[in-house]
Amino acid sequence: METILSLKNLDKKYGHVHAVNNLSFDIQKGNVYGILGPNGSGKSTTLGIILNVVNRTSGSFSWFDGRLSTHEALKKVGAIIERPNFYPYMTASQNLALICTIKGISTEKIDEKLKAVNLYERRHSKFKTYSLGMKQRLAIASALLNDPEILILDEPTNGLDPQGIHEIRTIIKNIASNGTTILLASHLLDEVEKVCSHVVVIRKGVKLYSGRVDEMTASNGLFELKVDGNDSKLVSLLETHTSIASVKKEGDLITATLNNPISATEMNTHLFNNGVIVSHLVKRKPSLEQQFLDLTNNN
Repeated sequence: METILSLKNLDKKYGHVHAVNNLSFDIQKGNVYGILGPNGSGKSTTLGIILNVVNRTSGSFSWFDGRLSTHEALKKVGAIIERPNFYPYMTASQNLALICTIKGISTEKIDEKLKAVNLYERRHSKFKTYSLGMKQRLAIASALLNDPEILILDEPTNGLDPQGIHEIRTIIKNIASNGTTILLASHLLDEVEKVCSHVVVIRKGVKLYSGRVDEMTASNGLFELKVDGNDSKLVSLLETHTSIASVKKEGDLITATLNNPISATEMNTHLFNNGVIVSHLVKRKPSLEQQFLDLTNNN
């Protein structure tokens, strides 16, 4: 599979602030990648470096398996890393035509891209009449004018209402289904879980995880247990079990996180054989949110 973008030990320092810290990951063609992290974790700085608007301190990155210079590669990239800036008294079509002129590309795909972001019916409306969500969709249309091989979006749903968020996510999925690779930065777990196939989790510029979203949530899971009366024997049995990594108690609910696969039936049998009868035993798969919190709290 073709590697569209490769980062190797990328570093960026602003004085004493280490914004990007030894960051390495690859973007493979045809996938939707999310760079996930809290605000201030280095997401936007990373995007700025690969788009040549921020100078790196050290490390390297290469586009398209290193076959193209960054200048040539960026002609195959569509990106929105700041709030869209269009002329308020020009229509959507006029604004996109102006962008085509500036970029030196044909205007023949303007209608096609407006249809792709559901703005074709409003193509003759002035930009100043657009809602925030419509403005963001027009920005995506502008980034698609050169039929990019990869689309880069920085917090694409920031500030939008639920309807606007849903529209943007649907558009991103549709663009990806046509074979365009997408890289988006977000602090929203929900966004990454619903839109992305792969995720890179960063905190304070450091990569904590890189891989498929479904693999991140496919750990061995956890048990939720309750017992009538004194639970000290239950806790002791759980803490000494080889398949359990940790035990946490909140009120009368005990949570046991697994480090090896074991079924609820096997656990129930083990407890029963050791004299403990539970009133509640449920096995759960940890959410992306839980995995994210575990990663960012423990690092």
